[in-house]
Amino acid sequence: MSRIGKKPVELPSGVTASVSGQTIEIKGPKDTQSFTATDDVTLSVEDNVVKVTPRGSSKRARQQWGMSRTVIANMVTGVTTGFKKELEINGVGYRAQMQGNTLKLALGLSHDVNFEVPAGITVTAPKATQIIVEGTDPQLVGQVAANIREWRKPEPYKGKGIKYVDEYIFRKEGKKK
Repeated sequence: MSRIGKKPVELPSGVTASVSGQTIEIKGPKDTQSFTATDDVTLSVEDNVVKVTPRGSSKRARQQWGMSRTVIANMVTGVTTGFKKELEINGVGYRAQMQGNTLKLALGLSHDVNFEVPAGITVTAPKATQIIVEGTDPQLVGQVAANIREWRKPEPYKGKGIKYVDEYIFRKEGKKK
């Protein structure tokens, strides 16, 4: 039995869910999202609660049960509060600024990096050394943050680069004479 799958997903006030076949659509104050479940699970909405039940006892049905419930719970969180990743820039001369829908990064390369922000994501740079990525889809928020971080990963000697705010950089000792 899936411990995660057994829990019903509560719908807060202002959020509605509708099921048609294997597709569930969740509408909230921030966005509308939909998810199509596999044929291994059954979706139902009753009294502001979404329930996911497996259609059999096969391994795949049990896997899809927990996964489908988690995706629906993430959709409910996304349309109500949203998801957020914070990045921090360390290094002399490293900075970020927003210009329209483009994040302009100065990372010690011979050119500035222009990062186009995809639709559905909001990127802000409140300080020159801070980047905040927000959106309603947790996968897309994490992917955009990882793509920004990919331009200059933090190095272990001085810690220069782009890192997540809660990330710990293991520091190495430098060369000895």
